[in-house]
Amino acid sequence: MHEVAERLAGRLLSAEGARDDLSREFETRLADSATLAFRVAYSVLRQKQDAEDVAQDAFVRAHRRFSQLRDRERFRGWLVRMTFRLAIDRRRSELRRNARELAAEKFASPPTPLDTAVSAERAARLWEAIDALPEKLRLVTVLAAMEGERISDIARLVGAPEGTIKSRLFDARRILAEKLR
Repeated sequence: MHEVAERLAGRLLSAEGARDDLSREFETRLADSATLAFRVAYSVLRQKQDAEDVAQDAFVRAHRRFSQLRDRERFRGWLVRMTFRLAIDRRRSELRRNARELAAEKFASPPTPLDTAVSAERAARLWEAIDALPEKLRLVTVLAAMEGERISDIARLVGAPEGTIKSRLFDARRILAEKLR
């Protein structure tokens, strides 16, 4: 997988025209972090092509915003968080698309038993409620409940203390319980 990350980073870097100090610093930091970014995307998506696309998108976004990064020593964590969020967004988008396709198939097929209809309705209501959560709460909910991430891992990826993550999960669960009653 290391070659894939280098190839992705190389594509972005070879497109560079001018080589000023900022570009050289970005190239150095990207070369040190590209493999990790690809691995993070792959760990979420489990598809090589999708992970490459997400990693490339993260590289491009990082390049555009690199000059605005205040503490460049934190580039690696910044890139990893950006890649992780992009991968989660892509996975969430795929899940919604799959749910829509499944729902379309169900309507096209003969009527299903009542239990199946109730289950589909509950799932749709749950996803609507999750999508309505504020971004901070939605992110920790998806990471903890859907991805099965540990509190400590979520805290490290989000860049917040574990207590804050626990509090956000508690708030998200409370809000979801109220909306789903």
